[in-house]
Amino acid sequence: MPGPTRESNSNNSSLQPGAEEHIPPGRSLWADGIRRLRKQRLAMVCFWIVVFYLGLAAFEWIAEVRKWESPAFIRWNEIVGPSYQKPMVPYEWTTADGKTEIRREWMGTDFMGRSTFRRALYGAKTSITVALFASLISLAIGVPLGAAAGYFRGWLDELIIWLISTLSTIPYLLLLMAFAVVLRDKTVFGLELRGITSVYLAMGLTSWVGICRLIRGEFIKRKESEYVLAARATGCSNTRIIFSHLLPNVFHIIIIDLSLRFVHFIHAEVILSFLGLGETDKPSWGAMIDAARAELARDVWWEMTAATIAIFLLSLALNLFGDALRDCLDPKLRVD
Repeated sequence: MPGPTRESNSNNSSLQPGAEEHIPPGRSLWADGIRRLRKQRLAMVCFWIVVFYLGLAAFEWIAEVRKWESPAFIRWNEIVGPSYQKPMVPYEWTTADGKTEIRREWMGTDFMGRSTFRRALYGAKTSITVALFASLISLAIGVPLGAAAGYFRGWLDELIIWLISTLSTIPYLLLLMAFAVVLRDKTVFGLELRGITSVYLAMGLTSWVGICRLIRGEFIKRKESEYVLAARATGCSNTRIIFSHLLPNVFHIIIIDLSLRFVHFIHAEVILSFLGLGETDKPSWGAMIDAARAELARDVWWEMTAATIAIFLLSLALNLFGDALRDCLDPKLRVD
């Protein structure tokens, strides 16, 4: 018989007692998803665009709470030039100390001589604040209701399904406007609902239906899984099964849904501000579009252009990043 080959000897030597075999460590769902996401250049560019908008909104919000003096590029109510000054067209401006300067505004000025560019930057704070609080309110309502309906079923599931069906039959925009009008200038628990407060409350109270239906379906699908049956066999309570076993396994779905909903909330805030139901004391993209609508006949196009570009960049970045996040975190869509 032929003797053992060199290849077989090397294989046998690697399996000798005491020899350590290197086993690569495993990765969690989140670690694997982040690794896949970092490989997508377009998704990372969109991520940093979103971070820029969020940082801009957070800085201005902290500045208002701490009563800091806002930096010059966010000082939206300062008159910097003549009315309806065109973008990048030089003009003479006399400063407070009597000196004459030649200035250029990137996106011109509005009817009061305020910088359109600064107002568009400040509008990010209004839209992102509304979208963030509306998202938290809708998740706080939709996730517990969906989890309870999907896990316990029975009369509780029927009641929640009836509530979902009832709200779904009402056109969303009309329902949102009705809530915004009813909540405006009201006082709830000592808090006066004015401006964006009534807007994000109206949006949060009317937009939880989608996430509730999604979480309900996931709980129905997973409640009979082997790890849930094993938890029941070991004596785990229903509360522990829901919060320790089921919710962590659907948390990536909540994150994906949140990233995709954020754009919807921003657009809803713009629509309400355009209709006069949103922020009125400070700049917002919807209010800028509403003010610029009447000036288009005078060939004053830059105010609407500035607000539209700001909305377009944030919406596109959020949509592309949300799609990439879904592809990376959803196990069903993984492709090596």
